[in-house]
Amino acid sequence: MEVKMAKDKYGRELYDAVCSDCGQETQVPFKPSEDRPVYCRDCYRKRKPRRY
Repeated sequence: MEVKMAKDKYGRELYDAVCSDCGQETQVPFKPSEDRPVYCRDCYRKRKPRRY
């Protein structure tokens, strides 16, 4: 049986994850680790430091 992996526009494999903040299902370009939080795009933007 062939399993198709999701890839982003740069050809990187995407992994399914659940956002640690809002609980929304999302995909990330790295294998999530259980000991570190994962954020969806919207929550990540809210949390990342602002550039000046």
